[in-house]
Amino acid sequence: MDPYHHGELAVQKRAGLAASARAVSAAIMTEVPDVAAEFLAAQPMLVVGAADHEGAVWSSLLTGEPGFITVDGPSSLDIAAAPSPGDPLHATLTGRTRLGMIAVEPGTRRRMRMNGTARPHGHGLAVELEQIYANCPKYIQKRVPERRPVTPGVPRRGHALTAQDIVLVEGTDTFFVATADQDGNADASHRGGNPGFLRVLGPDRLRWPDYVGNSMFNTFGNLEVNPRAGLLVPDWTTGTLLHVTGTAVVDWDPAHATVLPGAQRVVDFTVREVVRVDHASPLRWSAPQYSRFNPPTAPEGTGT
Repeated sequence: MDPYHHGELAVQKRAGLAASARAVSAAIMTEVPDVAAEFLAAQPMLVVGAADHEGAVWSSLLTGEPGFITVDGPSSLDIAAAPSPGDPLHATLTGRTRLGMIAVEPGTRRRMRMNGTARPHGHGLAVELEQIYANCPKYIQKRVPERRPVTPGVPRRGHALTAQDIVLVEGTDTFFVATADQDGNADASHRGGNPGFLRVLGPDRLRWPDYVGNSMFNTFGNLEVNPRAGLLVPDWTTGTLLHVTGTAVVDWDPAHATVLPGAQRVVDFTVREVVRVDHASPLRWSAPQYSRFNPPTAPEGTGT
């Protein structure tokens, strides 16, 4: 079976990278190799993405002591964690859900992407995988975690970014984006760059550059058939998580990309709903060592 759906194939062709995408598709596996199982067992966090019961796509973070992600079959995971009641994916993951996942290890700049179907299991989730593959280390900022006891704040909900949210977004060097195809099959992906690469155009408008990637175009392929997307912006020093859902459009105009250094394309995001949970994560991270692949950030006032 072709590992790509028609939206991904269309975007690969438009970008002129269909041959490259076909070549790298050999990395997509259906069973978890031993090296991947060892990697997952060492991780203290897992980013997940899914569409909720109304079709809105959200991204969130699961955490635990290393070992909370266990490979318990050739294509199955046991995750000893689930979203808290204030999390936008809490209700969604109480039932059978198409789930996208990405495990990122900032200390080594390694990452592993997975997708499949999750169901509640014990105090966590059981996931039957359909795809698993490693991604390149580009744009990952190197950080080392420390675990601290926390009491998550009360979730704050709204339909636009607050001034406090904007400060977090404008200073971030990393966020995660979840998307889904027309059938709800979800994907979770990492985006990284120098602070300022995720631009705030207004309380309900964001923009970011699309840098050179692996040519699979999983995110863009989903957006080709379903514009809904969910962003997760973590505060690495406080454990605060900013969840944003809305719609994303890929701007293919080369003139718009050229004003953002390193950009191949530009993505415009419209905010529909925001959930902020202060101190949601028990993980605190060291100051970043920025990736040498990060392009410089464009001056304020350009690309708006």
